[in-house]
Amino acid sequence: MTVPTGKAAYVYDDVLSGHVLREGHPMRPVRLRHTYALLRAYGAFEDEHALLVPPRPATLDELTTFHTEEYVETVRRLSGGEEADGDRHGFSAHGDNPVYEGMYEAALLSTGASVQAAELIADGEASSAFAPAGGLHHAMRGWASGFCIFNDPVVAINVLRRRGLRVVYVDVDAHHGDGVQAAFYRDTDVMTVSVHESGRWLFPGTGAVNEVGAGEAAGYSVNLPLFPYTGDDVYLDAFERVVPPLIEAFAPDVLAVQMGADAYVTDPLTHLALSTHGYEAVVRRLGGMGYPLLAFGGGGYDLDATARCWTLAYGSMVGREWADELPPGSDAYLTSLHLRDAVLPQIEPQLHEKSREFVGQQVAEIERLIFPVHGLA
Repeated sequence: MTVPTGKAAYVYDDVLSGHVLREGHPMRPVRLRHTYALLRAYGAFEDEHALLVPPRPATLDELTTFHTEEYVETVRRLSGGEEADGDRHGFSAHGDNPVYEGMYEAALLSTGASVQAAELIADGEASSAFAPAGGLHHAMRGWASGFCIFNDPVVAINVLRRRGLRVVYVDVDAHHGDGVQAAFYRDTDVMTVSVHESGRWLFPGTGAVNEVGAGEAAGYSVNLPLFPYTGDDVYLDAFERVVPPLIEAFAPDVLAVQMGADAYVTDPLTHLALSTHGYEAVVRRLGGMGYPLLAFGGGGYDLDATARCWTLAYGSMVGREWADELPPGSDAYLTSLHLRDAVLPQIEPQLHEKSREFVGQQVAEIERLIFPVHGLA
């Protein structure tokens, strides 16, 4: 267990979890409230290392370090019921990004929370900071995508870049972090690393190994695609072979991590097979590398699993091993009986072998295409 050397900030207020994108939409912000309730039940914010920080909205100046002013204004107008060309900017009534009242204010606040987390790190007020409402990594410069309106990881990383800080961004969401990759595809001050279900089988269809960056930044965009039903052992082996060596070779000032929980085995939108044990191993490995840690939420559409995974993630930041027995009252918002999975996912031997073979090929390509750029054998 790594003992924290400073404060672990948690940027949250229940106002972040009150909006509804559309009846039946898989993105349910109430998961944030469930996570917060579970952390409170464990006494997380009474810990000497914990720092609970209320969010504030992002500013136009912060948003436009990535997004166009036209796009930001379109979102504002649509949110208030005014006429605007939503279709041209990725909004549709029945698609991933519906228009709903108050979406501008909700997106400003979740983005602002991630910016605050970055500022807490940059100002030395915290050695780690978690913005669970953030991690909305699909939004592009001028359009919404994949449930994401503003790309808070990009905006938050730009706060750090304005301070002259170099960043490695690691994305463990089951979906490829395409918007963040696009933002920094020609940037040598930011390395992006995405570990995700292959785009052959999952939205957004990108994130192949050969997407390595452009120009002087060739080799600074890293993608590790996974076969469907990849479980803990194959995932962790591939992760260990690729991610820590590249982080250490880059030697960032800040390690930014998108901690999406939708690689979990029962997530309804994806096809990976991580358990809580695999997820916790990943976040503890990253948090234990000794770099200031800026963490975002992200995907996670099994509400029970997401609350448990993010509770484990923040526990790693404050240096706590939460008991597996859930605190009294947790059954009001969780269906599980334990924090960590008592039974591991059972993967058919044939699928297990296919996943191992597939990921072995991907790792070999990363070692061929990316490792030499960073002086790794």
